[in-house]
Amino acid sequence: MLSGRRLDLLDPSPLDIEIEDIAHGLARVARWNGQTAGDHAFSVAQHCVLVEDLAAALNPKIGRTARLMALLHDAPEYVVSDLISPFKAAVGLDYKAFELKLLAAIHLRFGLPAAPPETMRVLFKKADTLSAYFEAVQLAGFSEDEARKIFGLPPQRIAPPTLTPLPAAKAQAEFLQRFVKLSA
Repeated sequence: MLSGRRLDLLDPSPLDIEIEDIAHGLARVARWNGQTAGDHAFSVAQHCVLVEDLAAALNPKIGRTARLMALLHDAPEYVVSDLISPFKAAVGLDYKAFELKLLAAIHLRFGLPAAPPETMRVLFKKADTLSAYFEAVQLAGFSEDEARKIFGLPPQRIAPPTLTPLPAAKAQAEFLQRFVKLSA
């Protein structure tokens, strides 16, 4: 890592995790394998900020801790990249367990519960799916009908965000700024 930390992926220690490494890595990992419109890839860092926004829109009563967990929901991808679910299943090892172990270390590093409560996990999944819908329609070339078939219909009360892929440095700064705001 650029911070000088050495993270053991098979036995991750919270002591080897730095938010700057997470932000740097996520800002350089492309959603949709880079197959999006715009001059830049839509990064996982931007996706994480969007999911945190959508989680708060879906449930305005969630607190800062839950919002921070929403922001970090894909944090393991800073070192393992963004793999699509069918590929994760085909990898052969229990990839989800691997990701969850790393996510638990990340949560512990920042004073969060190792795993979110079930109600929050469900909320984050809804926000993640909603984010995928908006990304698919606005950036990845899906028609609204195609996106609805795959991701479902967005709730009418949620205003569609305007998504603009940012350069990596700006996406990294946006992610770090949101982290600082939520962890204050």
